[in-house]
Amino acid sequence: MDESNIPIDINIGKLQDWLVSRRHVNKEWQKSLPPVREKINGALQDMPAHDEIASLLAGSYINYFHCRKIIEILKETEADTKNLFGRYGSQRMKDWQDITKNYEKENLYLAEAAQILVRNINYEIPGLKKQIAKEEQLQGECEKKHLDFLKNEASSKSEFLTLCKQLGIQGDRIKKELVDRLQELPEIYDKIGKNLKPLQPVIELYSAFSKYILGDKASEVLPLLQYVVENGNTTVYEWSYGEPPLSVEPDPVHIELDDEDQGAGDQIDFGDSNEIDFGSIDAPAADIDFGDGDAGGEIDWGNIDVASPENIDLSADLAQVSLEESGIVVEEAGVCGGVARGKDALTLLDNPGTRNQVIDQLVELESFLKMRLYETNTSGDSHSFSLLQQLPTESTAALSGMLGAVQVAAAKLTATEINHLHNVKHSPRYVDVLTAQLKQKLSLCDKLSRLASRAADQSAAAATRATQARPVLARILQTTKELQAQIETDISKKYKGRPVNIIGGVKFL
Repeated sequence: MDESNIPIDINIGKLQDWLVSRRHVNKEWQKSLPPVREKINGALQDMPAHDEIASLLAGSYINYFHCRKIIEILKETEADTKNLFGRYGSQRMKDWQDITKNYEKENLYLAEAAQILVRNINYEIPGLKKQIAKEEQLQGECEKKHLDFLKNEASSKSEFLTLCKQLGIQGDRIKKELVDRLQELPEIYDKIGKNLKPLQPVIELYSAFSKYILGDKASEVLPLLQYVVENGNTTVYEWSYGEPPLSVEPDPVHIELDDEDQGAGDQIDFGDSNEIDFGSIDAPAADIDFGDGDAGGEIDWGNIDVASPENIDLSADLAQVSLEESGIVVEEAGVCGGVARGKDALTLLDNPGTRNQVIDQLVELESFLKMRLYETNTSGDSHSFSLLQQLPTESTAALSGMLGAVQVAAAKLTATEINHLHNVKHSPRYVDVLTAQLKQKLSLCDKLSRLASRAADQSAAAATRATQARPVLARILQTTKELQAQIETDISKKYKGRPVNIIGGVKFL
């Protein structure tokens, strides 16, 4: 086999050691390189305006092969400085020719080219690839975060709108809208009270059942619910004393509005004031008239004639006793002058205590109907109790209709909107918590929106960096491929044209 055709394979990791061991370059070649680099930096300060030179020098590390290309270009640009002996008078040409001669001493250019090739193969190209992959990964992660933030923002916004819908408000001025909605509560409660009238047959059935089971021991069932069904949503005063009040003076509802809801922090007052006017507290004691000063400080009781014990007329008391014995009871006209104040001024469905009683009695009635339905459906069972077979029965359809009516009534009274408004009215702390909860959801929406925008910006920035790095990688790959071919060609010349292969070079990247 012809020796000239045997290829020379050189591993990229051992290229520099191979050149030194074959005595192509001096093992201390790096000491000779700085003077050459200084001459290159000086020569670059005076370069002709040429597109190919500008492209050659753009972003590249100038090596020996670049210097030779520059000389070829200068042969065209400096042609007018050439003398009869073929020498150039241009200082530019002289500088670059001197640089190439210094490079060729002891094959310094070959050692530097090998170093550049190894650095590009082992560090520059893998580093750029890793950077691009990292930017692409970051771009994907930021895009995913962007979508997640938008999804969470939409979810939080949906929760906010759902809660606002439950409360019946728009959500622009939360606390003020809640306070304004409290004015609708009386009408809502009155409507619910009127809608309880269809429960009368159900209560009668429950009462009949109780009397049948307990006999004489049975007491009145569901008294409060029965009252509301018959009389509607009256005041607690009327329920307690059996007569409507002459006037109603509920306690005012004080809810401090936020700065965004009002200008001066006024309090919202629902109902008339129940404060007692004791007159001016600044009046001097001398202005207070305790009666005639000559009476020796005795209290003047007016024109009340104090009768002696022997002159007391007991006929009125005897008449009262006789009326009571005959079943007639004479009562006073109202309590406390017939004025409903405080809790007594609230309606039965508005007062927390009586409202809970009504709800409990509705649940009790619902449980009774469910049990009756079960007993009715299992009455044909041979194992059923004989007592159950003797009870008054209703058809399954009738019981189901009654149960549906009770459940509808309970659902209206315990609706989420009603519960929220009821708690807002009777607990100032609750309205603050509810408002804070809604504002927190809005704040979360704003925060998620900002995070989504930031993630989108980060994704765009990562995409830009990756886009900018790709041409740099392509250019380094191209120059490294050319440099590898040039090194293989120069080494081949030293071995009479034998083919030289640098294994593990740019071809394997």
